[in-house]
Amino acid sequence: MAGTDDAVAADDDALYVLTAVLLTPAKFPSVLGDDYPEACAALDLAPLAAGYGLVLGQDGEGARWTVVVDDVSLVAVAIASWDCGMEYDLSPDERTVVAALPGWPLAVAVAAPGVPAPHDPETDDASRSPLAPPEAGAWGPAQRRLGADEIALQWAAWRAQIDDDDFATDGTQEAPSTAAGAAPLTGVRRVLAEAHAYVDTPPPLGRVRSAFASGDARTLRADGPGWSLVARTDDIAFVLLDEEPGEVLPVGRGPELPALLDALDKMAVRPS
Repeated sequence: MAGTDDAVAADDDALYVLTAVLLTPAKFPSVLGDDYPEACAALDLAPLAAGYGLVLGQDGEGARWTVVVDDVSLVAVAIASWDCGMEYDLSPDERTVVAALPGWPLAVAVAAPGVPAPHDPETDDASRSPLAPPEAGAWGPAQRRLGADEIALQWAAWRAQIDDDDFATDGTQEAPSTAAGAAPLTGVRRVLAEAHAYVDTPPPLGRVRSAFASGDARTLRADGPGWSLVARTDDIAFVLLDEEPGEVLPVGRGPELPALLDALDKMAVRPS
């Protein structure tokens, strides 16, 4: 987290930096979309190959702003420093500012001292509502993707809840005895089929991403229309569906999952 003494220029006002995130093909706020072009479109940005940095902060009146900069390396260094508990003065040059968007796309738990409480700014652009995080307690594509983010971050905790004996030989859970149980199973099979299709026909950039995991494994993330998949290349997968609010559906190794995960990992976008 940035120190609140940091400031960058935005619309001729000082911005007190609270945090920052990357918007690149390999790492972007999944709340914005299933893939990198979709995430960029949510902010009216062109999907540049190099990506952007998103700097979240407040102006001198306390208003929330998301400042988009094209100095990705600077933002990446700042984030890495904060993650290590080190101070870093994130002060992008004004020439790197691409846009200043009202609001925050993500929830920010802190506020700048000495200014009014965070609030949406008043702007002259009636065509754009201020950015806002997804509504808590609701369920939809944004919440589904955030749920997948949480599983990727807390993999060990989620994995510990699954008994491998609960899986049938096809890699999914034992055949359900109710219509409600059959529906998630049908959804999981649809996800696996669509993920297989990605191998033959590459999807939009960033829809399949690979990140570091322990040992020689990778954490794999894939998204598609109405679904998210999180997996480790040496283990099982979890599926979330728009039509199954709050449900996390495990997929066992089975005879096909290892080959699918390996193929997806080979085509996935990776952090540079």
